[in-house]
Amino acid sequence: MFFNEKLQWFAMRATYCRELEAKRLLDQEGVGNFVPMRYVVRVVKRRKKRELAPVVHNLIFVHAGQHRIQELKKAIPFLQYMIDSRSGEKIIVPDVQMREFIAVAGTYDEHLLFFRPEEINPARGTPVRIIGGDFAGYEGIFIKVKGARDRRVVICIQGIIAMAMATISPDLIEVIEEPKKK
Repeated sequence: MFFNEKLQWFAMRATYCRELEAKRLLDQEGVGNFVPMRYVVRVVKRRKKRELAPVVHNLIFVHAGQHRIQELKKAIPFLQYMIDSRSGEKIIVPDVQMREFIAVAGTYDEHLLFFRPEEINPARGTPVRIIGGDFAGYEGIFIKVKGARDRRVVICIQGIIAMAMATISPDLIEVIEEPKKK
């Protein structure tokens, strides 16, 4: 096996909305994975039912080494790499960024707002760090987002998904000073 292999978070697609099936198969194999989910209300037999559903269909993050992923892709043929359109490389999400994303998205908070990358312009926001509460130490961009009255801290996974957190008190946010350019 591939015991010395470096584990990384790969952004992947499970075609034809089979992300939950891919999650089940990866769980059976003992491979770390994450599908961003949120609660939705569906009408089933004329009754409202609140259930978890994927935020973005086909999206799954897989935590494994390169060789293990290749092995898994043979066993799960509908699992495909997401490719960065600018560089042509597989999208690999840094561990710290993924850990923060999972911690926030994993709360299934109904006040979380999710966006496609093109809907958020990080250059218009202010880089901030949360200094108190459950998410102390997390970093994001403080920006006005569509669908919210006030500005929110947004955590972006570049080119894949952006998530605006619930309203956070300004007392719990500090601006991250960017290094001065010479």
